Amino acid sequence: MNRREAWRARALGLLALALMLAPLSLLWTVFGDGIGVLDWQFLLAEPEQAGRSGGIGPIIVSTALVLLICMSLAVPLGLGTALFLVEQVRPEGRLNLTLQWALDGLGAVPSVVFGLFGYRLFVVELGWGYSLLAGGCTLACMVLPLFIRGCEQALRDCPQSYRQAAAGLAISRVGYLRRILLPFAAPGIAAALVLSAGRALAETAVLLFTAGYVMRWPESLFDSGRTLAVHIYDLAMNVSGGSPASAATALVLLGFALVIQLLAWQIGKRPLSFAR
Repeated sequence: MNRREAWRARALGLLALALMLAPLSLLWTVFGDGIGVLDWQFLLAEPEQAGRSGGIGPIIVSTALVLLICMSLAVPLGLGTALFLVEQVRPEGRLNLTLQWALDGLGAVPSVVFGLFGYRLFVVELGWGYSLLAGGCTLACMVLPLFIRGCEQALRDCPQSYRQAAAGLAISRVGYLRRILLPFAAPGIAAALVLSAGRALAETAVLLFTAGYVMRWPESLFDSGRTLAVHIYDLAMNVSGGSPASAATALVLLGFALVIQLLAWQIGKRPLSFAR
């Protein structure tokens, strides 16, 4: 490497470092604005004055319910689809190419389109109205392509020699899946789970069309509710003087994402537990 190439590599490295530090500076600003508001009262109380004061207790509950509905649907459906693609569909076959194209196409669809789809199907046609159930189901439809592709890649990374060894030991198909394939792919599946849950947590457009805008305590899954991301957007854009509460809510949302990542890390850290 000559001197010019060395300087070019150094400049690219510094640019990459600057791009990495930019979100950290934004996080520091959010932390400085919101840490003074964040306390137990803020986490447990109801919002007051359109969110300027009070807390975000109902919003935390609504967010947890929507995310629970979303992942309860996306994880079994996504993992089952990924297993079908890996175990039952020939990689060079036309069906596999068609399904891959469809998944990539769905993954590129803007979230507002999923919001319109969820509004038409769940809110209008099924008669669920603006509800947490409608929001969670629509989010599941949105994150499914991402979760499926992540799980599929993790499953395909399993060496072919493992399958051959399982066949040599006369291990059944179910035994191979439970004791070999899924434990091997557990870290990749956990990563797909983190990415999917992160996208669901950060979504606003989908939930504005399906879950609604209400800040009260939800009494059932058919009640309307507001998630943390929607609350941050509303306070920052529509409520005068709502910036401190918006920053504090953003810190809570980051805490949600961190907890999910830690749980997924624990899953990937001990993949052999799947085989027991």
